[in-house]
This record gives sequence, structure tokens and C-alpha cells, in this order.
Amino acid sequence: MASSADLSVAVVAGEPSGDLLASRLLGGLRPQLPEARFHGIGGANMLAQGFESHWPMDKLTVRGLFEIIPRYRELKGIQNTLCEQLLAERPAVFIGADYPGFNLGLEARLKEAGIPTVHYIGPQIWAWRGGRIKKIIKSVSHMLVVFPFEEAIYQKAGVPVTYVGHPLAEVIPLNPDEAGARRQLGLPEDANVVTLMPGSRMSELKYNTAAFVGACKLLKQRDRSLRFIAPMAGEKQRQYFLQLVAEAGLQDVEITLLDGQSHTAICAADAVLVASGTASLEVALFKKPMVIAYKMMRASWEIMRHMGYQPWIGLPNILAREFLVPELLQNAASAEALAEAMWQQLSDAPHRLRLAQRFSDMHHSLLRNSAAEGAAAVMKVINSK
Repeated sequence: MASSADLSVAVVAGEPSGDLLASRLLGGLRPQLPEARFHGIGGANMLAQGFESHWPMDKLTVRGLFEIIPRYRELKGIQNTLCEQLLAERPAVFIGADYPGFNLGLEARLKEAGIPTVHYIGPQIWAWRGGRIKKIIKSVSHMLVVFPFEEAIYQKAGVPVTYVGHPLAEVIPLNPDEAGARRQLGLPEDANVVTLMPGSRMSELKYNTAAFVGACKLLKQRDRSLRFIAPMAGEKQRQYFLQLVAEAGLQDVEITLLDGQSHTAICAADAVLVASGTASLEVALFKKPMVIAYKMMRASWEIMRHMGYQPWIGLPNILAREFLVPELLQNAASAEALAEAMWQQLSDAPHRLRLAQRFSDMHHSLLRNSAAEGAAAVMKVINSK
């Protein structure tokens, strides 16, 4: 292999969860490629690893079938421009950090041109859109997966694969310090705390905020001692959240908004109302009761609700293969239903103890040195070239 000074590694992350995944992988790669250039598209966590981002990551952050349509030309333009740059540069490897709708198409063009591609993490073909495996075979030189059961799926399809564990299982302590989190946020240790996590994407805030805050209003009527906190992904999200609360006429609901600090907010909670996605796994790793909810554009929902292969959408339930925690989706995710489900999570002490044990077992099953194992797999790809 050439000196690392002669190498570049291209990476694309399109949303905060991918930024976190990629940053840890870059942290594992940097000692082995100390002089290599790491560049592409990424967020704050990747930038902290010396990464050079050619576009702001939030240019790519969009979710939902119909929500993408007005952004398609812009996103396709970014993809084409980046692809042309990489074809000319010929990096040692391209790493797609999640964001499969964008990255798999880019990876296919690069792989066809002889540039090795690594995808981290595996798209959830076990949950929906299993036909994507055909595209993955054409696009991906090596797949990095974060759940143990995924390895066999890709091996069967003939895609080289490595299970690296889930980085969140390393970031989140096995025994979280709830009292310390409450002190950090200025909350009394004996407070009754509910954390709201309606999503980091603007589209998630649009559809989830009113129901989430409406549930808080109803919960407060049951227990005046409840305190509500909500971590915001950025100033733009904070202002939009406040706008949506005002439009729903819910300004009287007292919610403390935090600048980031999502893990501290989860750790401090008695229970969490969370939008489906990676955040629900974070809540499970903090061993907290939760209600998983999700709403989206109606047209997108009508299509996507027929595409699932299993009865669960929340990662904790998928890993457990049962409904450990409630899932309320679309029309079912009314303020009234969310409040009732959250009340059960707050008031059922035996259930809370059972959940904590199940989530602890889940945590151990996902715990690996993901940075080291992922970096080792990427280095094999580079060296084989």
C-alpha cells in the first residue's frame, strides 16, 4: 500500500446518526492513515475528526417519499457533482455512512469504475424493501453491519460483511448515572421527568410536534409534578418547534428546550416519548421506558405502511422480536393515545424493572469495539486493492 499521504478516503453521511457512525469509524482509521485526506459530506462529529465537508450535511437531510420530490433535483445535482470529483480523484475507498437512498446510487457508479466501496450501516432490508439486496450487490464491496442477525443475510447474498457492533452501545454506559444527568440539567433528583424527542429532521418536527406536546398537556393534568424537557438538534429546529407549538395553541405547556444534550436528556428521564428511529435504540440503551411514535405525510404513509415485513418499526422491539414498548403510528399517534401510553410507562413499576433488564441484555449483545473492527475491515478493503 502507498504512503497514507498519497491516499484519500471519501465519506458521505446525510443525517446526524450517520455523522456519529462515520466519526467513530474515522477515529479508528486516522491512526492507521495519519496523513490521508478524509473528505466528502459530513456533520460536526466528522469535522471534529479532521474531515473536510464539501457541502453542509443538512443539505441532504430529508425523509419521506413525497418530501424528497421537491428536493430531488438539488440532491441529484450534489450526487452527480460529488461523483464526478471522486471519479477524477479515485480515492482509496468510498464509505457510505447509512443514507442508502443517496449513497447506494453513488456507490454503484464508483464500484463500476473500480473504486472500492464500503457501506456502513446495512440498510434495513430485513424490515422493508428487501429487493434492495440486488442494488447492494452491485454497489457495495464490503458491508459493515451493527446488528448480529444481519451478518447471515449478507453472507447468503454473497456480499462481504463484517459485524462491528453498534457504536451507541460503546458511547452509552452500561449503568447510566441518572442523578448526575439531573444535576447537569439543574433538575431535582426526585423530579418526575418526561423527555420528548420528536425528531431531528424538520419533517419529523412538522408531523410529530403537536401530538407530542398535546400529550404533555394531558399528562400534566394527571400529575402536576411532571417536568418536560426536549433536546433540540439545532437552532433551526428549536425555532421551528416553537413555531409549531404556537400554531397548535399549546404555548401554555411548560417544556424546557435543551441545546443538544440528547443523551443527558434521556438519562435524566423517568420515561421518553420518542420518534421512531435510532433515538429509540438510544433510549433502550439508557434502560428507559418509552413510547415510540411516528407521523408523516399521509401519501407517504399510505405507501410505506404496506412495505413492512414485520409488525414492529421501533428498533428495541425489532431486536427483542416482541412489543416490549408501545408503538403508535400515524392516526393512532394522537395526543390522547400518546398520553395514555406514556402514563402506563410512568406508573407501572414492575414493568420498568423488567424493561431495564431486557434492555441491559440488549446492550451487552451490541457491545463491540466498533471503531477498531470497522477500521480493520476498511483497511482490508484498501489493502486488497
